Amino acid sequence: MEHGTRDIKSSTFCLTDEDHTLANALRFTLNQDPRVVFCGYSIPHPSDAQVNIRVQTTGAHAGVVLKDALQNLRAMCQHIRSTTDGVVKEYKLENPSVEAMETEE
Repeated sequence: MEHGTRDIKSSTFCLTDEDHTLANALRFTLNQDPRVVFCGYSIPHPSDAQVNIRVQTTGAHAGVVLKDALQNLRAMCQHIRSTTDGVVKEYKLENPSVEAMETEE
């Protein structure tokens, strides 16, 4: 949900069922974008799973910039996952005794 859409370059987005885990990573990703002037987030109440993310841009549509940041964050996570999976697979091939120990437990 988007709040304060009178100005396309400045918006607050409300993400439900989320917490610091996504919000901090998204804030970091947004702040790496040269189109972003300011990005911050707040959690209105600790017992609510809701995050408000404020995005101000140099002129680009804040919603588009947020979407781009989410896509970039997803790509980063997919890269980390595939790299980790590859390293684990390689390690297990080089160390078959470790895999045998895991199946015995």
